[in-house]
Order: sequence, then C-alpha cells, then structure tokens
Amino acid sequence: MRSPRLKRLLSTLSIATCLLGAAPTLVADIPVGDTHLLSTSPEAYAKFIRPGGPGKDGIPSIDRPRFSDAESADQFLQPHDIVFGVYHQGQARAYPQRILVWHEIVNDQVGDDPLSITYCPLTATALAFKRGTSEFGVSGQLLNSNVVMYDRASDSLWSQITGVAIKGRAQGQMLAEVPVIWTTWAQWKQRYPQTQVLTRETGAMRNYNRDPYGRYTPLQGYYAEPGVMFPVMHQDSRYAAKQTILGFRSEHIAVAVDRDYLRQHRVIHYRHVDDYFIVIQDPGLDSAWVLRAKQPVNLDPDDLRFTQEGPQAPGLEGLEPVNAFEAMWFAWYAFYPQTVLLNGQQAQP
Repeated sequence: MRSPRLKRLLSTLSIATCLLGAAPTLVADIPVGDTHLLSTSPEAYAKFIRPGGPGKDGIPSIDRPRFSDAESADQFLQPHDIVFGVYHQGQARAYPQRILVWHEIVNDQVGDDPLSITYCPLTATALAFKRGTSEFGVSGQLLNSNVVMYDRASDSLWSQITGVAIKGRAQGQMLAEVPVIWTTWAQWKQRYPQTQVLTRETGAMRNYNRDPYGRYTPLQGYYAEPGVMFPVMHQDSRYAAKQTILGFRSEHIAVAVDRDYLRQHRVIHYRHVDDYFIVIQDPGLDSAWVLRAKQPVNLDPDDLRFTQEGPQAPGLEGLEPVNAFEAMWFAWYAFYPQTVLLNGQQAQP
C-alpha cells in the first residue's frame, strides 16, 4: 500500500509531464525520443543555467573518431580502466573514460545510426543519443552542475541528464536514448571481445594518461570531495552528494536504486500503478538492466544468464527495456527531487 503522501507526490509527477505542452517541431532530423518525466518545465531549467568556465566548444567534441581493436587497445588501457560501452545494431564500441573526460561528447555512427556518446565528469553520467543529421557540442554552460549540450543545426541547448532541449528552436523536444554501460575495460572486453575501442587519435593535444578531475580507483580529487562545485535546484542528504546510484525514469515516475542493495539482491521488483519494473544486476559488467512489464514476472535470479543482448531468463521474453544509467546522487536528486528511492527500506520520495 502506498501512503497518501506518496500518492500525492506521484500525482504531481504525472502533472509535471504536461508542462511540455504540444510536441515540438523536429529539428534537423534529430530523432524524437519517448517522453519521460520532467520535474519542471524547460523554461524553468533555462533560467537556472550557469556558466561552467570554458566557453562554447572550449571542451572540444570528437567529431571524427578513430577506433582500434581490443588487442591494440590493451597497449593503452589497464584492466581496471573505466570504459563506456555501447552495443547497438550488433556492433560493440568502447569509449575510454580517460579520453572522454577531456571531450565529453563523441559524434559517432554505430550501425545505421548517427549517435552522440556523452559524458559529464561533474555528475558521473554517461548517455548516448541519436543525433540525426546534426552533431552535438559542449556549450560551456551547466544545469545542476551537469553538462549542457548544443546541437549544431539549430544551436538549441540540451540537458544531458534529462535529454530535453531547454532553450532554442528545439525547446521541449526529447532525444532518443541508446543504452550506455559504465564498466571496466576487462569486463567489457570479456563480454564483447570483438569490440572496437576509441583511440587517442582525436585531433586534439591532451594528456590521456591523466584525469584532470582526479581518480576513480582509488577515489581521489573531485570524485572524493564532499562538495559540489556549482549551484543545484534541489538537495538531499540521505546519501553523500557524490555517491553513485542507478537511475531510470518513465512517463510518470523517476526511480533511484541503491547500487549496493542491487548487488546484494541481484533482482529488484518495483510496481508503479500498472507498470512492473524489474531491475537486474549484471555481475559480469557490474552494471544493471531495467525492464518493464504489464503484469507481474516471477523471476528466479538463478535462472539469469547474460548475453551481448542483455539478460535472458524465462519470463523476460518481449519485455520493454528501460534506459538506466549511473549518476551521482546530488545530480539525480537535483533533476528528480520527487524520485522514489529503492534501498531496502520502504520506497519513499
């Protein structure tokens, strides 16, 4: 049973989706994604944009990426190095964090789809979007400490975490997302041995042997510091600001999942109205998958196996995948203050 308070808050989330109004005009053939929750309007987000330091394209996107095979990448990458993996239309590609931390956006094509693979080091978020005939660049501005992108066709500004255009001709349009897996080079290569790997031949002079923000293993620098560098719209102290959670959202709800809780239980079930969400830990990648069903699914974690396509088990056939990604807690909450938190206690916003 949900408390009256929770019901009121979930109702508020549903109302928030109406703030977008009519569907925007398609800009530069950028594919429109499925509508998901916004906690406020694009106009309100636009008013909260802040300069991030470097100007427009001061952080240069990679627009002509070059790739190597896994054997060649072993000469550059250590097994524990973080990579952002994309498996799309039967092709696997790995984008090393130590390269993207200097560029934040790679304009690539995987299979038949032009994609922008994006990473914000300030919020630890990696997402990929279909970009159509346009390219995306780094605007030099931030929203809730998260990178604000711009498309080079209309010069509209886009929020990375929400995937929505917050200013310009595309305002209100949502991007179509493609899953990105945050994992290590050793884990990605084990699952996808035929992967291609982004090389250091980026056309820019950068030291790809160091991360200007610090280190993830062990945590150092910005990633270990408790403070947040830029203003945010909402704050919450249940977790340390930079603790990583798994986040996903649908049309009516946003959910944050405690990573340690998921690792312990392997499968988490969560129901919202008529939607049944299944969150599945992938131990081979130390990542997670989210599926949505319209009726309860009786899933035995011991029946799970993992392929290049994702989790497989009786009862999972035909379920709808829901994009999920890791994020620092402060950033997720700043965008989704009514988020439901799944951590073993009663689910509460």
